[in-house]
Amino acid sequence: MSRFYPDAPRASVSVLCHRDGRALVVKRGKPPFKDHWSLPGGVIELGETLREAAARELLEETGVTADLDQPVETFDSIQRDPDGKVVTHFILTVFCGAYLAGTPEAQDDAADLDWVLPEELDDRPTTPGTPDRIRRLLSST
Repeated sequence: MSRFYPDAPRASVSVLCHRDGRALVVKRGKPPFKDHWSLPGGVIELGETLREAAARELLEETGVTADLDQPVETFDSIQRDPDGKVVTHFILTVFCGAYLAGTPEAQDDAADLDWVLPEELDDRPTTPGTPDRIRRLLSST
C-alpha cells in the first residue's frame, strides 16, 4: 500500500530515546516532512510486534539501541491536500527508553541526527507535535 493517498491508515512506531535529559531526534530525509526534525520511527512490517518495529527503526535510522518497555502513547498523524483528500494517515505508537548502546549516526532515511534538550527544538522545523511530545515524555522519565 502506498504511503501517499493510501486506502487505509498505516500502522507505525516512533521512539523517544533519551540520555542525560536529551532526546535523540532525526532530520527526515524523505517526505512526508522532509528536512523536519522528528523522533526516529517508521512503518511496522508484516509479522513484527510493535516493540520489534520500534527497536528496528531506531537501530536502522540512528545506529543505537534503547531500553524499550511498553508503548507510552498512540496518536494519528493525518495530512490533507488543499482539496481535503488524505495525503498520509499514520497511526503512531510511541515508545520511550533510555539509550543503551551504539554510536549515533544518521542512517537509512535520516538525513541527520542530534541529541537535543527540549527547548532546543523551538528554533527547528519539526513534525507536528514533536516538541510537546518530547517535553511531556521526558518530564515523566
